[in-house]
Amino acid sequence: MVLITEDLIRKRAEHNNCEITTLEEISLHQTEIERIEHIDKWCRGLKILYLQCNLIQRIENVGRLKKLEYLNLALNLIERVENLEGCESLEKLDLTVNFVGELTSIDGLRDNERLRDLYLTGNPCTDYDGYREYVVATLPQLKWLDGKEIERSERILAMQAS
Repeated sequence: MVLITEDLIRKRAEHNNCEITTLEEISLHQTEIERIEHIDKWCRGLKILYLQCNLIQRIENVGRLKKLEYLNLALNLIERVENLEGCESLEKLDLTVNFVGELTSIDGLRDNERLRDLYLTGNPCTDYDGYREYVVATLPQLKWLDGKEIERSERILAMQAS
């Protein structure tokens, strides 16, 4: 099991003179990480966090990342969209090819008022009839869903159907 350690973060912070407290971007992709931990304590100023292609099962310990704008968790083992309420600046969330099956778990993203771009492609929840309409109606702040722009007419129809 690969853990997120201070040493690992420092190695990935070479572009920032190995200084982790002022990091704005870090890439921890393809490292077989199983759990998100410590980042919220050590790297509070993060704006971009790449965690794709790992073994992460749960979104956790990111709620204190108030400046986080982009979180990439594509190609992991995540089953629920959760624990992102504290990410006040979150604009883009990529959960492509995970195991999110409970579509209603996206309801927790309502409070992420800056969220404009959401990727859920390749998750079981996208197979439900009315998937796109549900997401569009539930998250009116979104401008893009799965790489496709949400048109005004689509939003109106989704709101009427909900």
